[in-house]
Amino acid sequence: MRMTDLLYARAQMGLSLGFHIVFAAAGVALPVLMVLSDWKARRTGDADYVKLSQKLAKGTAILFAVGAVSGTMLSFELGLLWPEFMGRYGEVIGLPFSLEGVAFFTEAIFLGIYLYGRERVSPNLHLFSGVMVALSGAASAFFVTLVNVFMNDPSGFVATPEGPTNIQPLVAMFSPGWPYQTAHVLLSCYQASAFAMAGIHAFVLLRHPGAAFHRKALSVALPLACVTALLQPLVGDLSAKHVAKAQPVKLAAMEGHFETERGAPLRLGGVEVPKALSILAFGDPDAEVKGLNEFPRDTWPPVAKVHGAFQVMVGTGSLMALLALVTLVHRWRKKAWPSGPKMMRAWLVSGPLGLVALEAGWLVTEWGRQPWIVRGVMRTAEAVTPVPHLAAPFWTFTAVYLFLGAVVVSLLLSQVAGTLPGREAKHGEGGEAHVH
Repeated sequence: MRMTDLLYARAQMGLSLGFHIVFAAAGVALPVLMVLSDWKARRTGDADYVKLSQKLAKGTAILFAVGAVSGTMLSFELGLLWPEFMGRYGEVIGLPFSLEGVAFFTEAIFLGIYLYGRERVSPNLHLFSGVMVALSGAASAFFVTLVNVFMNDPSGFVATPEGPTNIQPLVAMFSPGWPYQTAHVLLSCYQASAFAMAGIHAFVLLRHPGAAFHRKALSVALPLACVTALLQPLVGDLSAKHVAKAQPVKLAAMEGHFETERGAPLRLGGVEVPKALSILAFGDPDAEVKGLNEFPRDTWPPVAKVHGAFQVMVGTGSLMALLALVTLVHRWRKKAWPSGPKMMRAWLVSGPLGLVALEAGWLVTEWGRQPWIVRGVMRTAEAVTPVPHLAAPFWTFTAVYLFLGAVVVSLLLSQVAGTLPGREAKHGEGGEAHVH
């Protein structure tokens, strides 16, 4: 298929968001893990938890810096690649963008205090600054997600050929479905990061079962990973029920459902579960579920892509929920977090699943909205820039992201390497950690 400028613009935006979302998610979640480690250090007096909070703070700083770069690039891309969208609807959704900027700068201020204020400010102020980093990161993700909610289910204005009128910024900011989508996104950030952290420390413990630092780090990551993995299916169910009512064509694409049916079955790998789709979508076994053939063909999203991404999201989410349940049962029965090789292998394998589910869920949201950039109001093709030759910026940005990704991986690996048995003493020379 020949790459048109529209496809290049979409590919560049997709690449940028796909890259940014990983570091943004970790930037939201790592401060929570950092604060939990700091709190444990103060409660137990254990220097390992101090060291862990320091490592997580450095990781947060790295990801914050890269996220700031990729986020700035995204803000330019919105205006340069999609000028019709920003020109027409910028005033409608400007409020959450502005509030996201406030949250970003708040996070930067308190991250500076946390990084450089250790043992220079009071212990309570230091811990408070960490809490504010966590809250500001969550607020930043919350406000950005509200923009996406608006694009999926626009409100707060009257559409006219000349543009939006009777604009109500607060109504637009809190478009229908905002509680479900924002909760779904925030949980996915915490879940993906906690699973990744658990996978890293499980890997080290498989090679060094006696590594006390990594066992304690795992005890910080596992509670967050397990709780979010079990909450996510519940929030996802609420989100899917809203999609069924507000965006039925997206639900039909997610499920690969073509014919309108009452008592619609759920099809899983060629197996039909009677009436299950009607129950999941509407809570009624005899509810009507609209099929794709109910809608004009030119309003269909790319069905195979949406359906495939949805299956990946649900499949990985189910595996993580199952592992979380098994882990919590072990914790309840043994009064300790699992440490045996079988469970460590399970957590190692599951480490990347949170990020896979995160990316797949984002693809479901974005592909499922097509062919619209603002659903039902403006098509993606209408919003793209008329400037030609978009292949050049696409490949340039690809090279930049590959470079940034390599730098981040190298920096994070060096942080982990400094905690491995045999290297701790070398990295710890020059002073011991002190507990507040």
